[in-house]
Amino acid sequence: MDLQYSEQDREFRAKARAWLSANVPAEARPAHGHASATFDRDWQRKLYDHGWAGVSWPKEFGGLGLSGLQQVLWYEELARARAPHYINTTYVAMMHAGPTLIARGTDEQKAFHLPRILSGESLWCQGFSEPNAGSDLASLKTRGVVDGDDIVVTGAKMWTTDAQHGDYQELLIRTDPDSQRHKGLTWVICDMKTPGIDIKPIRTMLGDEHINTVFYDEVRIPIANVVGEIGQGWSTALATLSFERGLGFIGDQLELYERVGRAVDLAGKLRFDDGTLAIDDSAIAQKLASLKSDAMAIRAMTLADIAETDRTGQPGPKGSMMKLLVTNTHKALSEVVGEMMGWDFLEFNGDRSAHPWTYDFLWSWIFSISGGTNEIQRENIADRVLSLPRAR
Repeated sequence: MDLQYSEQDREFRAKARAWLSANVPAEARPAHGHASATFDRDWQRKLYDHGWAGVSWPKEFGGLGLSGLQQVLWYEELARARAPHYINTTYVAMMHAGPTLIARGTDEQKAFHLPRILSGESLWCQGFSEPNAGSDLASLKTRGVVDGDDIVVTGAKMWTTDAQHGDYQELLIRTDPDSQRHKGLTWVICDMKTPGIDIKPIRTMLGDEHINTVFYDEVRIPIANVVGEIGQGWSTALATLSFERGLGFIGDQLELYERVGRAVDLAGKLRFDDGTLAIDDSAIAQKLASLKSDAMAIRAMTLADIAETDRTGQPGPKGSMMKLLVTNTHKALSEVVGEMMGWDFLEFNGDRSAHPWTYDFLWSWIFSISGGTNEIQRENIADRVLSLPRAR
């Protein structure tokens, strides 16, 4: 990977910066409810209409087909412009459902779904985790029985982010009742308006209801909605997770450096009760310096990961390393800011715009679970990166 910016790269950054400067919404994203989903759809539609949607998607599927380095530039400019965060109700559709369909979907599935995802017309959610299973994906029990041209699904999914806004779901089910673990699974596209689906919101400590339990009572899904092959869903699910754990968090990886910079700026303004600036506290300054070096290391690893993806065509298992590092650094940064702010850090009424640092701290706990817990990421690193003996 050539890290020297070419004239073309510099022109791309300037073009992206100018467009974002003129088009980033002035109003804050609504924190909750359908208003937040409408805001996200509108932003995605704006990106689509102006030719900025799908920076990592191939041109043949409507994306920009940008090089890995130009994707980095794009996400850096998004963070710089404080544009609407890419992890919103369009995230599942854009960052791993769409890429999974591109890699494993049929021509008909691609033709129908990909344009709708790019334009923000359809939102997706993920139906992988289950009650009593959590991140142990291979233990899932939601069953699917082939009946004519349909698969009849019965069971439940847990922690389904934005299920109440989703038009479609990437749903993983067990279609062979006698199978164990990762055998006999199937990845299907589930239309969330299908009869038999019941969504129950779960209120979190953030004060919102963006995660849900989803129940399926003999939900009929056409076999034509199977992505990959019946009984081979584990392979398709691994592709989905590799997109999610690999480049799915690229924006967070790159935004960390910006966040550390904002924390340093804050430390230069906040005063403790004795009148001293937070930045003059040696312990605070050392922690911020350490976090800045961590953020720089994460950026370097992101560039290496992107170079590997450019070379192989698909993210590798090192995505678990990135997810774990970003999660831990994100949490540590929020804790340092909390240490600087003192009691003011505890003032949180569910408004992420008014209290972004407190929101980030609370979100850091969710981030350590979503997309696979830290424990699952460590297991993946041991098994798939270091080739250590399996724990189970």
